[in-house]
Amino acid sequence: MIEKTPPELSLDALKSGDREEFARLVDVYSGPIYRLAIKMLGDQQDAEDVLQNTFLNAFKHIRSFEERSSLATWLYRIAANEALMMIRKQRPETTLTDTSLEDDEGEDYSPVQFVDWCCLPEDELLSSEARNRLDQAIQRLPERLRIVFILRDLEGLSIEETSQALDLSQTAVKTRLLRARLNLREQLSSYYGESLQDRSKQK
Repeated sequence: MIEKTPPELSLDALKSGDREEFARLVDVYSGPIYRLAIKMLGDQQDAEDVLQNTFLNAFKHIRSFEERSSLATWLYRIAANEALMMIRKQRPETTLTDTSLEDDEGEDYSPVQFVDWCCLPEDELLSSEARNRLDQAIQRLPERLRIVFILRDLEGLSIEETSQALDLSQTAVKTRLLRARLNLREQLSSYYGESLQDRSKQK
């Protein structure tokens, strides 16, 4: 759960245009916003552009921030919109604006394979190769699932905060999150299945 406004930040000072306070805002949230952008876009330059545009827009519109959500959720919403706009520019055929539940209720996602990797040693589960495989799997998620997974599972937003950041219903967030997790588990089952086979051959 993110704090409404971190104690080191003054919303009144931000709204009054205090540059030093805004610099502190950038210090606090640059890391999370950049992580969101790099996970969504997979490109360092694009992520840096999203980071810059997010804070430029935040500075421009901070006075109109109505505090219906936390400051962090508001910034995530700006960043998510910036990232999704960049994806639309790069791939105009991508549809990301539909916030109805039709696409979520209409699909039946049934995973093809699951592998139980509980028997793999912890160092293998946490290896750099395993983390790279996870990053690659996240990049292969459809954008509407990827953004929900990143905000909820990687950045730690609650279901309510994720729904606010993406302007989705909480039901849609839960549905997309489940599909994202199933998709990732299926992708990683192939990788861990190979690891288990290799280990059994070595015995």
